[in-house]
Amino acid sequence: MTNETEQMHEYKILPRIDSPADLKQLSENELLLLAAELRRYIIEVVQKTGGHLAPSLGVIELTIALHYVFNTPIDKLVWDVGHQAYGHKILTGRREAIKTIRQYGGISGFCKRYESEYDTFGAGHASTSISAAVGMALARDVRNSDERIVAIIGDGSLTGGMALEGFNNVCNIKGQFLVVLNDNKMSISRNVGAMSQYLTRIITSPRYLNFKNQVWNSLTLLPKGTSTLRKIGRKTMESLKNFVAPGILFEEFGFRYFGPVDGHDLPALVATLDNIKNLKYPVLLHVITQKGRGLAQAENDPTRYHGIGPQTGSQKTAPDAPPQFLEAFGKIACEMGTKKLDTVFITAAMCDGTGLVDYRARFPDRYFDVGIAEEHAVTFAGGLCVSGFRPVVAIYSTFMQRAFDQLIHDIALQNLPVIFVMDRAGLVGEDGPTHHGSFDLSYVSLIPDVIIAAPRNGNELRDLLFTAYEQKEHPFVIRYPKDSCVAFDEDGEAKILKIGEWEAVRQGKDIAVISVGVMTNVAEKALQILAADNITPSLYHARFIKPIDEAMLKDIADRHSVIVTIEENCLRGGFGNFILSYITEKNWTLKVKSLGIPDRFIEHGSRQLLLKEVGLNAEGIAAAIKKAAV
Repeated sequence: MTNETEQMHEYKILPRIDSPADLKQLSENELLLLAAELRRYIIEVVQKTGGHLAPSLGVIELTIALHYVFNTPIDKLVWDVGHQAYGHKILTGRREAIKTIRQYGGISGFCKRYESEYDTFGAGHASTSISAAVGMALARDVRNSDERIVAIIGDGSLTGGMALEGFNNVCNIKGQFLVVLNDNKMSISRNVGAMSQYLTRIITSPRYLNFKNQVWNSLTLLPKGTSTLRKIGRKTMESLKNFVAPGILFEEFGFRYFGPVDGHDLPALVATLDNIKNLKYPVLLHVITQKGRGLAQAENDPTRYHGIGPQTGSQKTAPDAPPQFLEAFGKIACEMGTKKLDTVFITAAMCDGTGLVDYRARFPDRYFDVGIAEEHAVTFAGGLCVSGFRPVVAIYSTFMQRAFDQLIHDIALQNLPVIFVMDRAGLVGEDGPTHHGSFDLSYVSLIPDVIIAAPRNGNELRDLLFTAYEQKEHPFVIRYPKDSCVAFDEDGEAKILKIGEWEAVRQGKDIAVISVGVMTNVAEKALQILAADNITPSLYHARFIKPIDEAMLKDIADRHSVIVTIEENCLRGGFGNFILSYITEKNWTLKVKSLGIPDRFIEHGSRQLLLKEVGLNAEGIAAAIKKAAV
């Protein structure tokens, strides 16, 4: 018997649950035991595999209650983001598969329609569940079917404008529709903004409940024959409710508001959901949960335990390992805060994820977290910019996709010199295709007047940030991966670079390798491999993707017969495509081979495994260069 099999023998209820139908055979006490076992199982698994731990621990009771009360998968549960859905995956036939979560060839850390019929809508970005669920509900109404629709959304996701757009269209629904608001006062970092403050007021103000109890108690004292007075009293209570009720915002959107209720009281959740599941109008159930529930460390520091790596000694970072780009960026941000007093830094609920924790502490008046609202972050930066400040907007590459229109309309069209720093560019690893930054070079480079750069190390990141500040004519985008920044001198001084200028790293013959950002470091290793075959290409670091170094490219074309471009971006519309079209336009006669991310979505796995899969590791690049040389 294996250790894993022995571990499962420690569980009494969980091994009996292969689908939600099995839940319905359990007693209340067994459901409570299942909740404890499910929480323990998730902790054990995620500490081995890594993953989003605190979000899933916070919704254990809610997940069980939803699957117990509703008839899934006929009834549709639509999870927002998806990183809180580990318990959902386990209860829907993926108990053993969860041990492979986020691993190469294993199941996804987010909801995937191809993975299970219980995953009704794919998720990875926030604020999508309500809009998707509204679509499902209206489709049901049109075909006159009777499945129930439930959207589960966190309070952090309500800061995203798309959630409010979904709310605005709920009025079109004629039948059952339930939104469960999971309120834990967190997105990834601590929640910010008016919506968070509003929800806090709801759960801390007893005004409505006290008022309701007082009126109802008074009505019960009336003589039994005075039914008319009772009816008047009820109507009066409903009218006055509008002045004091905590859920009035949601009711103005067309919902009947229920709550707040304790999201960890499983019997109460089951009873509440059972009472409201068949109401033939939109309902919002406000549930209060604790992120990280059941693991003391996660309860005390839910931000740190939002997502964790495998908790094994072999995974620990060596003491002398170079810092990640986000750490270097955080230190450079503090440098800029000290030296450039008109700079302000903006992020969208990702203070920790972008490395701005120290900056926030040192310069609180020049730090703005706008919540999960990337579109607002970009236009907000434009407003600051026209008012005399130099905004630096720090957002993951995948999330900047959501602000593409704002980047064009509100920034580039007005040629505002806003600085954009896009972390997680390229392949991010275990979070998979919803989080890979595979497209930014393509979607940004097509916008006129935008400067795009990619550093190969932390020192060059400093140079580019200060260069971006010194130029005051155009938007400036800097992108880098979730990776080591290779070299970073904390006490270094910035060099102002010439916009568009590349670096000649090594002079060779016949073949020229032009690489973008950190791919230059990988290309150097590839050239070392090729030296054994007496292949000695030249190597050029394209730190600027737009504009390109036209003079250097002309010199490269004059002295080489083959050009190999390397980028950690999709090949379609990327750097290599542009170089090829430029050479074609100039009628230069040389061969061009482009290496990058192929035209398909890359699944999850470690970053190094994925780079190998797409041929962007040193060995893959060396093989491609060798083939191009023939």
